[in-house]
Parts: sequence; structure tokens; C-alpha cells
Amino acid sequence: MGRYVFKLPDVGEGTAEAEIVAWHVKVGDVVAEDAPLVDVMTDKATVEMTSPVAGTVVEVNGAPGDMAPVGSGIVVFEVAGAGNAAATVEAAPPQSAPPTAPPSRGSRDESLPPPRGEDGGEADGWGAAPLPGRPAGERPLASPAVRRRADELGVKLAHVAGSGPAGRISHEDLSAFIAGANARPAATATGLARREGVEAVKVIGLRRAIARQMQEAKRRIPHFAYVEEVDMTEVERLRAHLNATHKDRPKLTVLPFIMRALVKVLPDYPQINARFDDEAGVVHRSAPVHMGIATQTPGGLMVPVVRHAEALDLWGAASEVARVADLARSGKGAKDDLSGSTITVTSLGPLGGIATTPVINHPEVAIIGPNKIVDRPVVIGGHVVVRKMMNLSSSFDHRVVDGYDAAEFIQRVKALLEYPATLFME
Repeated sequence: MGRYVFKLPDVGEGTAEAEIVAWHVKVGDVVAEDAPLVDVMTDKATVEMTSPVAGTVVEVNGAPGDMAPVGSGIVVFEVAGAGNAAATVEAAPPQSAPPTAPPSRGSRDESLPPPRGEDGGEADGWGAAPLPGRPAGERPLASPAVRRRADELGVKLAHVAGSGPAGRISHEDLSAFIAGANARPAATATGLARREGVEAVKVIGLRRAIARQMQEAKRRIPHFAYVEEVDMTEVERLRAHLNATHKDRPKLTVLPFIMRALVKVLPDYPQINARFDDEAGVVHRSAPVHMGIATQTPGGLMVPVVRHAEALDLWGAASEVARVADLARSGKGAKDDLSGSTITVTSLGPLGGIATTPVINHPEVAIIGPNKIVDRPVVIGGHVVVRKMMNLSSSFDHRVVDGYDAAEFIQRVKALLEYPATLFME
């Protein structure tokens, strides 16, 4: 028998590291060749790594949320034959033999006598007793990340049952313990109950990618917002007519009309359909319009891309929006499906709102945010009439786009939407 070390391959284009999202194996599992091992994420795309060999898992390195360098050993197998025993593991300490975690700043020195509760037992913020059957003084098995989280929450791992090998405590075990402790609220005379406890949720996976992207965008881009109201009455009338008379085609929402208006106006404002490399000091003005479609997924916000939106008619745009949104929501989008947009459209849909100040999708320089269409009284020709009105919100990078140009651009888009026949005129 030999050892085989599976090293994390480059899952992107020159990516230096990837985030561990979820493990599909644990120590002791016997896996077949090509069986799923671990999901890793880079550039918002999640990739499933499969086993290159058949064997028994003897080490897994890193917990969900940890960053693993490309080329580091993340799984060690016991295999028939020699394996590649010369390989070395260059990752976090293995789960099968976790090192002693140093006490975090501000945590109680474990060498000091523990505080005592009213019953003489050791006290902490969760009112639990040490597990029966665990010898006094035995150090529970847990990864450094689990120990750090328990320390932050004031939970003593001696009280927590572990479901892993040799009673190893996982994040799930710690969460289950906390949930059980929080499920005992004190009832009041009115029948109401107080809620206690704070849940510590590690920012990992897609949520961490979103956080980094938003922070980078707000840190580097001087945003300015512009909001205009648009009379969508004629667009809504045309949309209803097309849906009723073309039932064999994809159902049209307002978005394809907005996309059509944008692609007609953008050639006259090349500085808006662009990506700004501020480190090199270069604005890359794009001839094609690769439209980012901000999409809410179970994991958080993603921006799949409709490529060459300028070459699509209304139904083509509707089909592509549905296709890339489904890829994003299912987690099946490849890197090309989730990157390379030149301008983004974001909408809160039926949630609407009066106006928004959307955050630009760095390194783009503009984002368009249509709000909910509502019936409003409008004065036309001296008479008050009810029209279907929509506020069109937008944000621009003031380093690249001047306020006058942004306002003129939005006014051109408004004019096309208010007279939708012009959307189809050359």
C-alpha cells in the first residue's frame, strides 16, 4: 500500500488559490476513481473536484471557508501500489490530527481555574454540563476554526457532542449545540418569550466573493447616481400585445425592451459601455455589449452575462436572460458565463422601490436599475391622466463618465422606451 496526495489544480486562469466550499468525503471513506471529493470556488464559480485515484481517505486538509493554495495537498489517500508518496502536503493541518489552537486574544487562560456555577459545576454562557463519558481533562477533538468559533461564542467544547471520527467536533455539531441551547427561552406571564443568543455566521463561499466585490467597487469607484422617471404605458401595451399574439415564443418581460434601448444608445456613448483598468490607467471601450444581468440566487447575488446583446431581438434577449439566470441559480455557470460584462442591469422586480443607488459591478463604469412600474397621475396637455410610470435609477463612475453625458444617455434611453416603435427603427 502507498500514499497518494491530491494537489489542488489551477481551477481558473492563473488562479493562485481557491476557497474550499464543501467536502464530499471524510477520513475513513473509501472512494472510487472520479468520485466527488470537494467543491472549491474562485471568481464566483464553484467547481467540483473529483478523485484521480481509488483509495481510502486518510487526511483532508482545510475546512469550508479556508483558502487553499493551488498546488497544495488537500486530500491524502491510501492506495494500492506505490502512489506518489514523495509528494508533500502544503495545506492547513489535517483534520485527522489537528494542532493545538493558541488561545485567542481576550479569551480566558485555560490554566486558570474555571468559574463555578451555582451548582458548583463549571459555568459558561450556555449553562451546559460536560458530556458524560468524556474523561475529565480530555481535550475534545476539533479543528482550529471550530475552536476559534467556540471561543468567540463562549462555548466550552467539553460540553459539545462530536459526530466525527473519535468524537471530533465539527461546525455542524457546534451549531446544533447552540441551537439546542437557544431553544429554551424563558416564558413570561404574558406568554411571550425572550430570545437569547447570537449566531456567528462565517462569511464564506459566494457571500465572501460578493462582499469582496462590493467592497472593492465602493472603495475604488467614485459613484454618482442619476434617477429619471419613464412613462412605460406604451411599452406595457406593446408587451401585452406581443405576448398575446406570439404564445409560441418566450414570454416577454420589460427587461428585453430596456436591453434593446440600451444597445441602441450605447454606440453614441462608448465611454459608458466600458471597463476601467484604474491600475494601468486605461479605459477599455467595448464595441460589443456584454450585458450583465444581476440575479438573486439561493447563495446570494450573481451577475451572469448575456453576450452580444446588440445582436439579439426581443425574444432572443428574453431567452438568453432566462438561460444565464438559470445557470447562475443552479450553480452550473462556467467562468465565461459569469464574467466579462461591459454594463450591468439590476432590478428588484416586483419589490420595486421608488429609487435605488445601485453599486457598479467593478471594473465596469455604469449600472442601470429599473424600478417597479406603478400607476401614477401624470399631467399631459393640461389634464391629469393615469399612466404606467417607472423610475429608472443608474450609477456611473465619475472618473470616466461626466454627469452631463450620463444624464443625456439616460434621456435618450427614456425617449426610446416612451415611444417603443423607435426601438425597431434604424
